[in-house]
Formats: sequence, structure tokens, C-alpha cells
Amino acid sequence: WPGTPYPLGATFDGSGTNFSLFSEVAERVQLCLFDEDGVETQVDLIDVDAHVWHCYLPQVQPGQRYGYRIHGPYNPANGERYNANKLVLDPYAKAIEGNIDWDEALFGYHFGDPESRNDLDSATHMPKGIVINPFFDWSGDRHPRTPYADSFIYEAHVKGLTQLHPDVPEHMRGTYAGVAHPVIIEHLKRLGVTAIELMPVHEFVHDSVLVEQGLRNYWGYNTLNFFSPHGDYSSTGDSGQQVQEFKSMVKTLHA
Repeated sequence: WPGTPYPLGATFDGSGTNFSLFSEVAERVQLCLFDEDGVETQVDLIDVDAHVWHCYLPQVQPGQRYGYRIHGPYNPANGERYNANKLVLDPYAKAIEGNIDWDEALFGYHFGDPESRNDLDSATHMPKGIVINPFFDWSGDRHPRTPYADSFIYEAHVKGLTQLHPDVPEHMRGTYAGVAHPVIIEHLKRLGVTAIELMPVHEFVHDSVLVEQGLRNYWGYNTLNFFSPHGDYSSTGDSGQQVQEFKSMVKTLHA
């Protein structure tokens, strides 16, 4: 179905999913759907409004993995590197599954030859967007609206705040749920904290130099996607459920 250009991203409405992607220069856009075995099905987006390519798929439900292949001009000197062999992550994805593994297929050039064109397919090495269930019970939630003059803002790291806390259940340590645990809330209140500012919680990349040493990006200052909660902080291990856990944390902190 044609669908609508707004909102951007993948939006499940309780029946099917609307997909919407902005590209001003693209000549063809393919939505790529992946099943649990990684088999790819491509759907051409033929409806375009104000450079926004869109469609509605009535059969697509939460949990669906997806990405895009974008066809267009290849002129690096002009900043144009369209290459449909490279799977593109939806910048408006609400959840992401998988990590970048830094394989050469992810790059637009071959290692050692930055002027070359790399046509290796990157799909098996790329994270995929996940269609989520956007519905959540926000009843009772309210903005604290604490006056700035009365604010005591506490900056914290999701994992660092709870990973070693003996009173947080082990399975909740280092997670969004752990941040919202009553013992953490009580600790913050005892300090007089009125708001908590979390260090990067959106999906971020583990830098290649760290991965090669068996390490990970602890601080998170290498954003991959601004609209997806970072999966490593979820206690569920489910890319779709991590969003619900994140929202639950926010609602609990507001209360």
C-alpha cells in the first residue's frame, strides 16, 4: 500500500507497519525485510513525497528485521556514494538488533585502496532495524517540572550505577530496570537528587580498535542511532522488549 511520508521510520499501528525514509538524491529505494534465518525479501518503495519514500505493509508485525538498499549516483568527488550493495540502517529505527563486526564489506572501498569501489554485500555484517510495538501505558506519568533553582541533577552511567550494587537483583544489574529499582531510587532521594541525567543510552558502536582487543565501548560516545535504546542495557535480551523496559524506567523515575 502507498502508506504515508510521516512519521519517518517504521511505525506499527496495531495492524500493519508504515515505512518512511528521506533521501533527496536517491533514484530507487528498496525496503529489505529479513526473516529469522537472514533470508532477505526486497520491496520497492514507489511512492515519494518531498523526497520521502514510503509504503505500508499490512502483514508486517513487531519483531520484523529490516534495512534499506538505496540506488543513486556514485560520484565520491561530489560526496555521492550510493551503492545498493550496502545495507543501510534506518536512522529513525526505534530498536536495533546486532552489532557492526567491522568486516571489509561494510566499507565503500577496499582496505589499502581508498580510491577503489567496494561492491561486497554488507547485509550479513550490518545491524538491522526492528519494528517495535509502540503502545505503552503512560497513564499516571507526569513531568516533574522541578524549578531549576531547586534542581539537583545527578549524572550517571546505566551500567556503572548498578552493576556492583549488592541490593540490586543480579539479573537487573547494569540494566534500565536496575536504574529504576527501589534501592537506587531511595539512594538518589536520600542524596536529595531531583533528576537523573543518564550518560549515552542510545544505540552506539563498539569501536574496531576496542573490539580487536576484546574490549567494549563503556561510555557510549559513538552513536549509531539516536532513536534506539542501547540493547546492552536491557535485561530481557529482546530487541523489541528493550524499548518497553526503557519506557518503564522513565515512568518509574518520573514517579
